[in-house]
Amino acid sequence: MSVAYEHNIGPTTVDDWLARDHPTDGSRLELIFGYLHVSPAPSLRHQYTGDELRAVLRDALRQNGRADLYAITGVGVRISTSLRTAFIPDVVVLNTKPLGTCCRAEDLELAVEVWSPGNTRAERETKKAVYASGNVPYFWEVNEDRLGSLTLVTHVLKDGQYVEDLTARPGTTVTINAAPVPVAFDPAILHP
Repeated sequence: MSVAYEHNIGPTTVDDWLARDHPTDGSRLELIFGYLHVSPAPSLRHQYTGDELRAVLRDALRQNGRADLYAITGVGVRISTSLRTAFIPDVVVLNTKPLGTCCRAEDLELAVEVWSPGNTRAERETKKAVYASGNVPYFWEVNEDRLGSLTLVTHVLKDGQYVEDLTARPGTTVTINAAPVPVAFDPAILHP
């Protein structure tokens, strides 16, 4: 089953997005269905969460002898030229060396988005659906509510859509198999 879209595609192409000057203040310029979207610079807590996840993933990759995979933060990803969409996920696991300024959806083994209360449901659903359309095998979302409580939800791609694999909350070590290698940690480390 493939993901269907009912969006008008805007005028901005992925090449236009790549050629633009991107913000230097930490905000993120993404391209969604041909329209540019600027997100404010992530909060310190948001950055901490992404950095800790990257470290957990890097360590799991090394422990499993996967020197061919790379965990990095804040990289530009050309998701779809035809859908004119390019994102900057919070964390990714790449199956190619991290060279250049941008990668392709097929270079991703895992995409992670750290959601704050300000991210709309439409944005969350759109990004998740577009990662699925790019055949990214695994997708994780870290949800933080208005009180600062955190939940990690992992997904695996099946028949063109993400299927929830695991929901984890701080206080218990979990082993996540919806990843290129098994990853075991307590989500409590994601909070400073």
